[in-house]
Amino acid sequence: MTPDTLLTIAANAARNAHAPYSKFKVGAALLCKDGAVFSGCNVENSSYGLTNCAERTAVFSAVAAGQKEFSAIAIVAEGKSLPYPCGACRQVLSEFCVEDFLVTVALVNALEDSVTIPFAELFPHRFELIG
Repeated sequence: MTPDTLLTIAANAARNAHAPYSKFKVGAALLCKDGAVFSGCNVENSSYGLTNCAERTAVFSAVAAGQKEFSAIAIVAEGKSLPYPCGACRQVLSEFCVEDFLVTVALVNALEDSVTIPFAELFPHRFELIG
């Protein structure tokens, strides 16, 4: 699966976003180690704390389907700034991501200008419970 294909899947997911408050529609496409892809979009709520981001929607869908090994995610938004994952999404992704996990971000109207960054660079000091 190419990054361009993941970006296209994420852009399609962004169209399904429910973002009546922020007007910031985001889509994500999560690539599993076995090649399966799970998409997600942001779903806002008038009680803003109950909003779910596109990245977490994709992760939770994948885990609900029995997937827990991921290799990349593409995140696309309609807007003016690149949609890097928020802190909560970074922490959720860190639960399942290995060091070579790649994060690609782009704007829906400029997929060719995407930026790819290793997750370890994006979130170098994740929280971990020590057993």
